[in-house]
Amino acid sequence: MKTDLQHEETVTKVMEALESIRPFLNRDGGDIELIDVRDNKVFVKLLGNCSGCPVNFSTMKLGVENTIKQFAPEILEVTSVEE
Repeated sequence: MKTDLQHEETVTKVMEALESIRPFLNRDGGDIELIDVRDNKVFVKLLGNCSGCPVNFSTMKLGVENTIKQFAPEILEVTSVEE
C-alpha cells in the first residue's frame, strides 16, 4: 500500500503531466480535469470539444496516457470518466 506521501507525489506528477498537454487540448477548444488517482490508475474527464471528439480515444491513449506515464511511470492505466 502506498503511503500518503507517495500518493501525493504521484498526484503531483500526474498534475504536471496534465499541465504539459493542456495547451494542446485548449488549442482545439477542449480541456482535461483530474478526477482521481487510485491504485496506480488515473481517472480524468475530457471537457469541451474533447468530450465529444471522435478521436478522443486516441487522444486519451496516445496523448494523455503516454504523457502521464512519462511523468509518473508507476501509473498503469488512464481512464476517461463521463458525468
